[in-house]
Amino acid sequence: MLMATVQTSVMEKPNLSDNADATGNRRWIIVGLLSVGAVIAFCSRTNISAALAYKPFVEHFQLSNIDRGLLNSAFFWSYMLLQIPTGWIVDRYGVKIPYAISFVVWCLASAATGLTRSVSELATLRVITGAGEAIVTPASFRWMRQHFTENQSGLAVGVYMLGTKIGPAIGAPLAAWLITLYDWHLMFLIVGLAGLVWLIPWLLMVKNDRPTARALGAEKTQAATLPIRNIMSSPVVWGSIIINFCYNYFVFYCMTWMPAYFVEQRHVSLTKMGLFSFFSFAGIAIVALLAGLAADMIIKRGGNAVFVRKAFVIGGFAIACTEIIGVQSSSVQGALFWAIVSLSGLGLTTANSLALCRMTLIPKQAVGLVTGIQNVSTSLAGIVGPILSGWLLEVSGGYQAPMLVIFAFLLLGGVSCAVLLRPEWSPKVSPAPAG
Repeated sequence: MLMATVQTSVMEKPNLSDNADATGNRRWIIVGLLSVGAVIAFCSRTNISAALAYKPFVEHFQLSNIDRGLLNSAFFWSYMLLQIPTGWIVDRYGVKIPYAISFVVWCLASAATGLTRSVSELATLRVITGAGEAIVTPASFRWMRQHFTENQSGLAVGVYMLGTKIGPAIGAPLAAWLITLYDWHLMFLIVGLAGLVWLIPWLLMVKNDRPTARALGAEKTQAATLPIRNIMSSPVVWGSIIINFCYNYFVFYCMTWMPAYFVEQRHVSLTKMGLFSFFSFAGIAIVALLAGLAADMIIKRGGNAVFVRKAFVIGGFAIACTEIIGVQSSSVQGALFWAIVSLSGLGLTTANSLALCRMTLIPKQAVGLVTGIQNVSTSLAGIVGPILSGWLLEVSGGYQAPMLVIFAFLLLGGVSCAVLLRPEWSPKVSPAPAG
């Protein structure tokens, strides 16, 4: 039975007076900036999927299905390796400057992809793009955890997560449109360089949040109360790792292989494929925002935060399982309908899972590090999903086998949430060291 209240150390409220960014409406504007930053990141992350569904691009580089799977996953090789280091960086050096530097790196690498002449150059630049974007999630959740209380966190995360879904919603159709209008070379250049405009409001509006020597000492003292062994022995952390993997396996499949599925197996045009991506990811974005707001409202009225958010997470996984209906459909319209419903329904999980696993059940002093640890599984889904799906497509000759694997992971995600996300299994905070 769930505890009536979450442990005090876990539910610790952020000190909103510690930072000028937290006053008035400024913090909501900055959450909006973080969301727009995520849009730009995901446009750079997903534009490769439109190119890999474009026959001239595939023929230019002479790519097999396995090659396409590897290129879809290359981004996540460095992205995964740098999750924990970037979590450590933002915990100790703040969000503003590290994020700005990383932003420049991934935008320039994304733009340079349009100049590639070989598969090795293409893969290298995808790895560099992934390295630049590794900071996005740890930095964003670190900032939100510092500036929002529990009954605001669902909406804050929902606003941020709008960007992570609007990005792929517009990324694929934008890339497809630019390829059709110009070619794939200019598509990469335009998407990469245009994103740099975001740096202007970021540098002007966000205060330098690098901790002072005194504050850093206090954070180190706080961190000492939550050693890594306590984090890694927590069933909540392991449950969140499984949930992140299962959730993102489906999402990354939709970003990477679903465009090719509709173009090659359902014989829709590149433009229509772009519209499918837009409606699917717009759907999950809207549902994520509304679900986060609804959960916040229920919690404000006295609902148990853990129970409420878990109900939304499990419901999202259940609706997402309807993707199996779409793959069995004999009509293109049926396949499109269930693909949109399943991904949109997963939006019930989005904000509530992240609020639960990275804020509600995680002590404040470890948010950056724990987010980095959890994001390793997210990145692993980005590596395994495209490669495994490409291999299954190659050996089975169709997309049904990859879809069945997705269905199994969605079931696993829902069960893991129900069983493992319990407040009493959160990472335990030890007494502060003397002196």
